[in-house]
Amino acid sequence: MRRGGPSVLGIVLAGGEGKRLMPLTADRAKPAVTFGGTYRLVDFVLSNLVNGDILRICVLTQYKSHSLDRHITTTWRMSSLLGNYVTPVPAQQRLGPRWYLGSADAILQSLNLIYDERPEYVAVFGADHVYRMDPRQMLAQHIESGAGVTVAGIRVPRGESSSFGVISPGSDGQTVERFLEKPADPPGLPDDPECVFASMGNYIFTTKALVEALQRDAEDARSVHDMGGSILPQLTERGEAQLYDFSANHVPGETSRDQGYWRDVGTLDAYYDAHMDLIAERPAFNLYNRQWPIYTHSGQLSPARFNAGGIAGESIISAGCLIRGQVTRSVLSPGVVVDPGAVVQGSVLHDNVHIGRGAVVRGAVLDKNVEVPPGATIGVNPERDADLYTVSKGGVIALGKGQQVS
Repeated sequence: MRRGGPSVLGIVLAGGEGKRLMPLTADRAKPAVTFGGTYRLVDFVLSNLVNGDILRICVLTQYKSHSLDRHITTTWRMSSLLGNYVTPVPAQQRLGPRWYLGSADAILQSLNLIYDERPEYVAVFGADHVYRMDPRQMLAQHIESGAGVTVAGIRVPRGESSSFGVISPGSDGQTVERFLEKPADPPGLPDDPECVFASMGNYIFTTKALVEALQRDAEDARSVHDMGGSILPQLTERGEAQLYDFSANHVPGETSRDQGYWRDVGTLDAYYDAHMDLIAERPAFNLYNRQWPIYTHSGQLSPARFNAGGIAGESIISAGCLIRGQVTRSVLSPGVVVDPGAVVQGSVLHDNVHIGRGAVVRGAVLDKNVEVPPGATIGVNPERDADLYTVSKGGVIALGKGQQVS
């Protein structure tokens, strides 16, 4: 935080494998996956923390972290003169020759970061969600309440509860009475029985409470050593956990449509749907809010170019693209080429994808460097696509980095 404010260390948990997002995570960590044309998923949490004046941030990495480490070190350069930094921290094996056992164990093995910085508070945020949030507002509630931990929650339908940690608040609406990890049939909220509070994976801890909770958890042989599965239930039982209602959070420049937007893009269907949220006339999530920008760096590229009758509608076209065919309802990353006669509909194309002359691509996510030969089709013959490519439950067709197209 700025001088005169409380000292806060940001810890971003970016070590998950992202198995449900395969094949996009076959060669990279989930937080390094491209989103919205030019961003990486990790850019959203880092932008929120930095915009909210949390300027000393450690990103804990583990699996397939090279592209994530490279992106952070080349993009997220803070003022060393002021002592600010964003730094990737690989698994250090400080407690023995082992990987992280869970997200809580990741922080336990990285306690040296907290001991060195000596913050009053620690903001532990997930690395793979799409949203805008001012963490200062959550921090203010945490300080006022005197809680050991404050967890951000968002209302979701009860039917989706098995995908999230579920927070049951007390009669005051803030004290957490129960924290249930991915329950099948949780109780609804008193004012809305068909909804529950889902944990967003964002926590603010008083440093002393966090360190003590991690040490107790490390001594519990039955623990799964996870923030949501272990630490939050522990502090809830001790009466030290508070809920922060994300709907109360406001950022400068928000619209009535995108206020309170948050998406967990952990599956291909969720990832695809979140992209479709970007391209409407009044987008559900507005990438163009200059008062609360999402920062990234996409290299030095020439502007997008349209030739030979190429057109695009209801789409995001990044720099360096060359459009000679037809593109509708799609998101194109830098360097994509669409040749004459080619048709791209409802698709997400990552860096340097090449769609050949007369090819058709519909309802697909193509990772970087995929080349679709002239006349080839994706999203036209479902049975053939299912034999050749990854197809999600919702019918999204996904090709991995450089995957060959038949």
